[in-house]
Amino acid sequence: MPDALLLLSFGGPEGPEDVLPFLENVTRGRGVPPERLAEVAQHYLHFGGISPINALNREIIAALEADLADAGLDLPVYFGNRNWHPMVEDTVARMTADGVRSALVFPTSAWGGYSGCRQYDEDITRARAAVGADAPELVKLRQYFDHPLLIESFADAITAAVARIPAERRAGVRLVFTAHSIPVAADLAAGPPGDGGRLYSRQVADAARLCAAATGFAEYDVVWQSRSGPPQVPWLEPDIVDHLDVLHGKGVDAVVVCPVGFVSDHLEVIWDLDNEAAARAGELGMAFARAATPGTDARFARMIVELIRERTDAGPVRALGDVPGYGCTADGALCAPSCCEPPARPGRR
Repeated sequence: MPDALLLLSFGGPEGPEDVLPFLENVTRGRGVPPERLAEVAQHYLHFGGISPINALNREIIAALEADLADAGLDLPVYFGNRNWHPMVEDTVARMTADGVRSALVFPTSAWGGYSGCRQYDEDITRARAAVGADAPELVKLRQYFDHPLLIESFADAITAAVARIPAERRAGVRLVFTAHSIPVAADLAAGPPGDGGRLYSRQVADAARLCAAATGFAEYDVVWQSRSGPPQVPWLEPDIVDHLDVLHGKGVDAVVVCPVGFVSDHLEVIWDLDNEAAARAGELGMAFARAATPGTDARFARMIVELIRERTDAGPVRALGDVPGYGCTADGALCAPSCCEPPARPGRR
């Protein structure tokens, strides 16, 4: 039986003075020019320099602690981030000081791929190395993109979003799923060798299929958002804003967007969808509604408890999809050698 659970996330600034240092952490070693950082900083400063992600993660933790108690699981929950406080290295040091010898790790990414899975392995490896030989064993829970409770939550959020479309336009509403774009090369490398690559985009497509089926949509689109990096590097397309133009050209006058690739309404969701995409839809005269993310839905914490039970009690593995899920490894080990190779960085061969 593990001694604790670590919720491991991306992190975000909690004040204007945090914004640039946070972005420097996110982009370190990537050769991102200062002017691009300044541009992205304005997205955060538009909301007072505060990303919602840390507060939303604390809400998840509070709900999870209650559900763990109800389930009779005595697991204290710790919180650590990759890019901003509480930093995962500091959290694992505190866990060690508290006498934790083994812990499960829940990453706030449901996906495979470098950014969705392997980078969390690197976080675990780095944090344990920073602590040293006394660091606890850290076992990462599996990818959960097709867990029934996640799909149910998204499906209900889609239904609620459709209800916000004017009644006279609902019959023609188009359902559009979005997830965070990544470089095409990174997607090609996503997954263990021999699995065919493109694990991330295949999982996103499978989750979208499941959500659409659960809400009765026979037709839908899968698009991407939040790309960054130099324009000459191909990323997954189309972009959500560009896709709205295409739909408008086809006569679509109502859109529901479901950010299936995101756990919480953090800054990339509220900026790219609630700001940019919603504004473009308004310019085009399209009715627009964005489905909620599942993080604050009560089923999300229950899902985490089920994932824990899979490890502690050999509970049933509940997965609906047709695409494999991986990710459950100890102490930062990869699922397989060369699994989900990181994308090339400037100057790296």
